[in-house]
Amino acid sequence: MLNKQQIQYCLDVMKEMFPNAECELRHKNPFELVIAVVLSAQCTDALVNKVTLDLFKKYKTPEDYVAVQLEELQQDLRSIGLYRNKAKHIRKLCQMLIDEYGGEVPSTKEELIQLAGVGRKTANVVASVAFHEPAIAVDTHVERVSKRLGICKWKDSVLEVEQTLMRKVPKNEWSDTHHRMIFFGRYHCKAKNPNCDTCALLDLCREGQKRMKKRESEMHV
Repeated sequence: MLNKQQIQYCLDVMKEMFPNAECELRHKNPFELVIAVVLSAQCTDALVNKVTLDLFKKYKTPEDYVAVQLEELQQDLRSIGLYRNKAKHIRKLCQMLIDEYGGEVPSTKEELIQLAGVGRKTANVVASVAFHEPAIAVDTHVERVSKRLGICKWKDSVLEVEQTLMRKVPKNEWSDTHHRMIFFGRYHCKAKNPNCDTCALLDLCREGQKRMKKRESEMHV
């Protein structure tokens, strides 16, 4: 496991590599962001952005989503994975916003997490990006990078990964760290073919060292 100094070094390297890391889901306001993050579950941001390009022209308020038949909304989302369930969640979420929050998106993680289809990760993203509340949302990239680098244990749950990062990263760096780790995982430490051979963190990364040894032994067979 990495100590705090080593973790800080990793974060500094990620900052150098991705100084402009930010949320890649296109949105103009907190409401669009909530919808986009709900749609992004088990789906790439690039695909979500393609779908929301037309979606956000047609649906501008919670009332718009509730006004159409469920089947129509499902058709508008059909190119996205799990679109049937996501359409149901979005309608329910919009109804809750209308009934309980005057059609506005609440700003705290505690309130956000109560909304239909909004889990801990979504609440953290929205609180951080839309309302600038320090948060670390653990998606697949953040989880993978944390475990490969040895910031967290392999057996840690998503919640344990989040709690470990919150403990080991200064609070004022939570949101930036979240984005940088996502970019690092999405574009460098990829799930299938991580760029271990060119990685500035290879000396600290046991997983990377194992991969490089395996690669070398395969070359000599």
